[in-house]
Amino acid sequence: MMPMTEFVPGNTPDPSIAEVGGVDSKALEAALVDDPCMKCRDVNVYYADFHAIHSLNLDIAKNQVVAFIGPSGCGKSTFLRCLNRMNDTIDICRVTGDITLHGEDIYDPKIDVVSVRRRVGMVFQKPNPFPKSIYDNIAYGLRIHGLASTRHEVEETVEMSLRRVGLWDEVKDRLDMSGTSLSGGQQQRLCIARAISVNPEVVLMDEPCSALDPIATGIIEELIRELTELYSIVVVTHSLQQAARISDRTAFFHLGKMIEVGQTEKIFTKPRHKLTEEYLTGRFG
Repeated sequence: MMPMTEFVPGNTPDPSIAEVGGVDSKALEAALVDDPCMKCRDVNVYYADFHAIHSLNLDIAKNQVVAFIGPSGCGKSTFLRCLNRMNDTIDICRVTGDITLHGEDIYDPKIDVVSVRRRVGMVFQKPNPFPKSIYDNIAYGLRIHGLASTRHEVEETVEMSLRRVGLWDEVKDRLDMSGTSLSGGQQQRLCIARAISVNPEVVLMDEPCSALDPIATGIIEELIRELTELYSIVVVTHSLQQAARISDRTAFFHLGKMIEVGQTEKIFTKPRHKLTEEYLTGRFG
């Protein structure tokens, strides 16, 4: 488990973390970690004149799962998309603040956005395999990013990626079949294999199990835990039970603000903020 940065009232490691839109700073004391993979400081998101995310500060720890929870429309998916610049595709969206990946500003005008999205992969709510073969779903990213120079290297990476998501033995004899021919759970694992095939540092998952049955959900959850050996993972979920099962840290969002963040066990057993407690006990959301 990543050691948490010690919080001392009035002497925080980063002044910007002391208060976020009036939220009690003690409820945000675990927003910072030692040696993070990504740092987010004073992040604001606007859709035209609508202020969707308010002065958010959070570190993404290495080799951990952080879960974003909160009621629909609270901003958790909006913030998730900031982490690999997916919001760039929305004309009226504007992001301010600083988001760095290993110290590199991912919003620097000089940075290659395609490279950012390779390093910070994304798995969406609904499985979205390419309308290509199972093999080409994995090989495509390797080719466009220049990560494999020979067919042998491509084949090795395809097999390794499918093995990591537990799909190889199920599809090895039909790699030329369309990825859309697989079951929903298999398609989602294929999408995860596609994301990790290009050697990302962070994997973002937006409700990755919401369209799956309980058996497929269990497989994906077990896979997420296994993948933390290699990657940092950020998961948006509406399932409190899922957040409790799979995450090391949990962040609770409400009305565009991160209300509380901390070790998952503490968030679920001893939340500091009244809003967090009310959400976890089902009083709203």
